[in-house]
Amino acid sequence: MRGSARRPGRPLRRLGRLLLGRNELRRPTDRIEVLIVASLTATFLTAAIVAAVLAGHLYQSQHAMAARVRPAVAVLAQPGPVAASQTTAVGATWRLPNGTQRSGTLTTMTAPAIYYASAGTSVPVWLDRSGRPVASPPSPSEMIVTASLVGITVTAGAAVVLILCYYLCRGLLDRHRLARWESAWAAVGPRWTSRR
Repeated sequence: MRGSARRPGRPLRRLGRLLLGRNELRRPTDRIEVLIVASLTATFLTAAIVAAVLAGHLYQSQHAMAARVRPAVAVLAQPGPVAASQTTAVGATWRLPNGTQRSGTLTTMTAPAIYYASAGTSVPVWLDRSGRPVASPPSPSEMIVTASLVGITVTAGAAVVLILCYYLCRGLLDRHRLARWESAWAAVGPRWTSRR
């Protein structure tokens, strides 16, 4: 029982010894490298949390946007465009949720079903609160995929940047270590080679 009560403190003690221990073989640059790794790890964890919050906020905003639009059916007043034509808008009429009829222009962005449609064809549209056609909202699965991809991309981007920072810092520290090694060897080397 006594051994199991001590175990939770051991990893913290080992970490403290690693960072602050008095090992005479550990150079100051080694301690700096450990601090760099610790700070980059903390930065990565912070970036991962920020990415998760960002992904959650994106999902919530897409969900709120989808809640503000309502489906309706529009009847085309003229034939829809064909793929090779320059025209991407046609006149149409639709009913609002309160029953009033509106007329206006549908584009291929707000109603993709207008391609190759003949006049009088009913096409689904999405209306905002003022009754204007808007682009269709993403489905719940598309919202989840988009938010997940944003979170993963931000986390992966932060990881790449932090890894590059680590290698840059390590290269600078290694250059300093080699310079110190060469100066120490320049002081000791002649004494060793003169004995031969």
